[in-house]
Amino acid sequence: MIALSTSRLAGLRERFAPHFQAIADGAADRDRTGELPYREVADLAAAGFGAIRVPESHGGAGATLPELFELLTDLAAADSNIAQALRAHFAFVEDRLVAAPGPGRDTWLARFASGELVGNSWTEVGPVTVGEVITKVSPDGSGGFTITGAKYYSTGSIFADWLDTYAQRTDTGTRVIAAVSRHQPGVELAEDWDGFGQRTTGTGTSTFTGAAVEELIEFDTRFKYQTAFYQQVLLAVLAGSAKAAEREFAAQLAARKRTFSHAAANIAGQDPQLLQVIGEVSAAAFAAAATVERVSHALQGAYESAISLHSGGSIQEDEAANDAAELASAQGQVVLTPLVLTALTHAFDALAASATSVSKNLDRHWRNARTAGNHNPWVFKARLIGDLAVNGTQLPRVWAIGASK
Repeated sequence: MIALSTSRLAGLRERFAPHFQAIADGAADRDRTGELPYREVADLAAAGFGAIRVPESHGGAGATLPELFELLTDLAAADSNIAQALRAHFAFVEDRLVAAPGPGRDTWLARFASGELVGNSWTEVGPVTVGEVITKVSPDGSGGFTITGAKYYSTGSIFADWLDTYAQRTDTGTRVIAAVSRHQPGVELAEDWDGFGQRTTGTGTSTFTGAAVEELIEFDTRFKYQTAFYQQVLLAVLAGSAKAAEREFAAQLAARKRTFSHAAANIAGQDPQLLQVIGEVSAAAFAAAATVERVSHALQGAYESAISLHSGGSIQEDEAANDAAELASAQGQVVLTPLVLTALTHAFDALAASATSVSKNLDRHWRNARTAGNHNPWVFKARLIGDLAVNGTQLPRVWAIGASK
């Protein structure tokens, strides 16, 4: 199995380091003011970040999944909002990478290489029942299709050129992914997400009113490890949040001038109890990064298995590889969510009341991790992992949200 190319990863890190540093420099202020990172996302896209998984033969960097998620963790350490905002983009790229070779696939790879980005529009608005799709795609009478409906949690769409939209055809009832250009009158995007964390992911409502559809992709043909992939982006967000907290809390402790009469040292930065706290946060960040790496290898196995099917690969081996990826991402989620949140809470113990200052905005790391951790609730995943261990029941790879019937 392909793992990390040390030289390629080092080169990519060097290439994007200035962008990540610029992003990190403004992250706290953007979180405080709610300013969306339009320029930062555009700069990343122009620098080729959205094409790092695209083969070199098609203008990309040809990175493996372990390399992608190392870089996404680095980006999340700079600003976890931007890493999450690109979640849908990299998932759509992955789907096109495993699609059958041909002109359609090449067109999308060329778009990615030119810096075009994809956003997400999957979750239905309102009291829909589980599995119901009320966003509809209809024939337009001239060989094309239009789409009408509304979606929420459209993370990253406001920065994107294309919208990866889950819908249902009115003529056949088939569930599809509609690729829709956001640059048209029939598409309206609102940044109306009101969560206390991940405030600048550009999340909100997407409304489609007879918008033209560029391409329809049958949902059942979508890459099988998609749920594991989406979850892995959130794991990278958690790992990056822990890494950022280690960096910023350590810097605050090093710069601290005041201490207490009953402290264990006269200088806060030399106090063994406070150093222990930072050490424990650092260890949690290490464990989080290691978990992301382990899940990445499972995803890489699923990718390679999917590619092998184009040349007669084993369906049974492909199923096993996808089950392994789903299990790895679920186990990572169950471990990392409480680990990172506990570490970020504990980080405040290294400082005093001034750590809660709004001007420092250190609480954004906890808020962002708590918000990312609330996606796809891990408590359900823990139960499913137990069901596999005890009863041999494989985890579901696709699931839906809505009201009960």
